[in-house]
Amino acid sequence: MTEEDIKYRLITPAIENSGWNKEQIFLEYFFTDGQVIVRGDSVKRGKCKKADYLLTRKDGQRLLAIIEAKDASHFVGDGIQQAMAYAEILNIPFAYSSNGKGFIEHDYFVGSERELGINEFPSEAELWARYLKGKGFNPEQEKIVTEPDHFDVFSQKKPRYYQRIAIDKTLEAIARGQNRILLVMATGTGKTFTAFQIIWKLLKTNTVKRVLYLADRNILIDQTMRNDFKPFEKVMTKIRDKNLDSSYEVYMSLYHQLSGDDGDEPFRDFKPNFFDLIIVDECHRGSAREESQWRRILDYFSPAIHIGMTATPKESKEVSNITYFGEAVYTYSLKQGIDDGFLAPYKVIRIGLDKDLEGWRPYKGQTDVNGNEIEDREYNISDFDRNLIIDERTQAVANRITKWLKANGRFSKTIVFCVDIEHAERMR
Repeated sequence: MTEEDIKYRLITPAIENSGWNKEQIFLEYFFTDGQVIVRGDSVKRGKCKKADYLLTRKDGQRLLAIIEAKDASHFVGDGIQQAMAYAEILNIPFAYSSNGKGFIEHDYFVGSERELGINEFPSEAELWARYLKGKGFNPEQEKIVTEPDHFDVFSQKKPRYYQRIAIDKTLEAIARGQNRILLVMATGTGKTFTAFQIIWKLLKTNTVKRVLYLADRNILIDQTMRNDFKPFEKVMTKIRDKNLDSSYEVYMSLYHQLSGDDGDEPFRDFKPNFFDLIIVDECHRGSAREESQWRRILDYFSPAIHIGMTATPKESKEVSNITYFGEAVYTYSLKQGIDDGFLAPYKVIRIGLDKDLEGWRPYKGQTDVNGNEIEDREYNISDFDRNLIIDERTQAVANRITKWLKANGRFSKTIVFCVDIEHAERMR
């Protein structure tokens, strides 16, 4: 029999006979998009990673087991290494291999393997009991980690596999009493959506009652409220100045709106235990620095659970995300995102302008646009658009960007990093 025959005639019936419903059995479960491969002007995708079987709890969300099937010419355990590799990626505790004659099981909780007959596959109840025992969860902890995701019937958006792991590991840490948590996820991999699901579940289980979401840019707050956090719109507010309404569940704020100016500290209008959860977006931007504005807010609300989210954790003598939040409970790197096909690969194109490479020096007596004599010294790239503005250089950079867009798609999403707002206005 072929592998497909084995699956449909032997393995699937064996699973169903153990009490698993069809809604709990996912065949050909794809969990990556396939790496984006660029060769010259051609772009294609590599193979997606997929499991032959994925088994879930009845809620369809907690992933319990993965099964790799082989045809009758293989030994029963020939697929176990592949099953284990996928189980480790997906954070699944039980991995199986089968050739239709029986099963080999690998239990990650005890690190052992055993062989089972074709009619001895474990039921959902058995695996779930072993799962809870392996995790050491009591009924209250079980409630926290099993709360269903928020699901929008219109967008049909569900957490990707790595987002689900980040959510699960965060909830597990909170269930165990950990109150300083670090999540590291590459830019573009959905940190905000992940944060939304974490907040949703904690509010639904009454683990927390009030949440503070901190960011350092107004556009990030507005975009978050408009998009991923929209389901909170009736219980969410944006903190503005000193108008602090205490009747909401989710509070969105820029850190400087809470920290205030000239010794004024609006965050003290709240009691230290007002918030149960604080999420710090892009926490690498100095929030762990002891004298920073963010740190003063975090220290004041120290009874709350603090979750730091970043793509690039900062570690230096002055700032340490790990010292404050602890080791990351989960990391999803830029490389993983590219390998999985959720992020596009990048290519660095280096362009050297003559003044950047050679520097620039004024001729004797040369003046600026205001008629002031320019200091006679060698200027380099660290001076340009800070201490010295050369209009021809700005124009050359703008022309180079424009030519590239004309050749590669003038409406492509593009971001141009500038020194400051004035520089950005000149570049426009």
